[in-house]
Amino acid sequence: VPSMEDRSHKVLLALVMLFLFAVIVLQYVCPGTECQLLRLRALSPAAAAVVPRFNFSADDLLRRVDFNIKGDDLIVFLHIQKTGGTTFGRHLVRNIQLEQPCECRAGQKKCTCHRPGKRETWLFSRFSTGWSCGLHADWTELTNCVPSVVDSKKEVRLRPSRADGPSTVPAQGHDRRGALPWRPGSKLMLTVRGVTAQYCEWNFYYITILRDPVSRYLSEWRHVQRGATWKASLHVCDGRSPTTEELPSCYTGDDWSGCSLQEFMDCPYNLANNRQVRMLSDLSLVGCYNLSVMPEEQRNKVLLDSAKENLKRMAFFGLTEFQRKTQYLFEKTFSMNFISPFTQYNSTRASSVEIDKQTQQRIEALNFLDMELYDYAKDLFLQRYQYMRQKEHQEARRKRQEQRKILRAKQAHLREQGENSS
Repeated sequence: VPSMEDRSHKVLLALVMLFLFAVIVLQYVCPGTECQLLRLRALSPAAAAVVPRFNFSADDLLRRVDFNIKGDDLIVFLHIQKTGGTTFGRHLVRNIQLEQPCECRAGQKKCTCHRPGKRETWLFSRFSTGWSCGLHADWTELTNCVPSVVDSKKEVRLRPSRADGPSTVPAQGHDRRGALPWRPGSKLMLTVRGVTAQYCEWNFYYITILRDPVSRYLSEWRHVQRGATWKASLHVCDGRSPTTEELPSCYTGDDWSGCSLQEFMDCPYNLANNRQVRMLSDLSLVGCYNLSVMPEEQRNKVLLDSAKENLKRMAFFGLTEFQRKTQYLFEKTFSMNFISPFTQYNSTRASSVEIDKQTQQRIEALNFLDMELYDYAKDLFLQRYQYMRQKEHQEARRKRQEQRKILRAKQAHLREQGENSS
């Protein structure tokens, strides 16, 4: 009679053999690495299908730009503080495969990013053109400033118009709702001394990076604590910067270094509060920085709606928390490939700050508009990613089907030839 130990050994051996048999069958049915990746993705919770919260049209989700780097197309990077924009900005000038790569010299922050065969740039960003529209210029500033800046660097062709007087269509007269504010064929008209100058055609593609509001807020606090001020920011809106009454300072000295998180949160006019919404909205709609133009609740709604619409219409936006997906969507949008893959940094200065639940709730309350915008942005971003992947798979399937059709046609032709010869 076999002992209990012998029986347990036999059961264990049977299980091992069953496992090996299952592996062999799986390899036979699906030997390729693609199938293995599919199995791994199926087991991964991060790969679960996106459950959409917002309804977006196919036009909202599909982002494929026929970017003409040799023509007059221009990528404009709206860099919001402490969103990982510096890292992304470096990717743009140092990590893209181009016919004529950007020239980046050691020790210099700015790179020269010329179009092939031309002495003009295809990228408007901190690391290519500097802060040409002011330090960390927002959407309101960029859409008013960029056209005149890029045209001032290019020869202006003067063409007399039929206008009798000095009527002017100002630079902000283009479509200011958001992302692709200038479409091919549109021209900027400016009147100088009674003569209308017809500026060159441009097609501007606005892009930006967003970040989880709590992490971004903590990161900005740590940055300010170390002495950062951004005092050089212009905040130009409707042709002027805000007065000190409209935009008071949170500190009296040269900077706010050493401030505690409590002090940072207690300042009622701290620009860190809801910074992402403010920097992505059309501030002209709410009277710029004049808070007396409309009630606070109405102002907040207008700002949030404007920021959502502008973000949705942008050619591209990425999320700091999804580096690889950000890389993928940029590459698919602009048909540009990066040389090295993006790295996901989970350990940041913000992540090293330990806060209790009450403090987190207060930060969320101070940034309630940013919290709502980020939920919207994350949903749109993940839906776009899923949509683009589906499009990619459909295209690959279509190509395989075409190849099979061609192969079958060749085989039929060869059979026909063989029958005729016999």
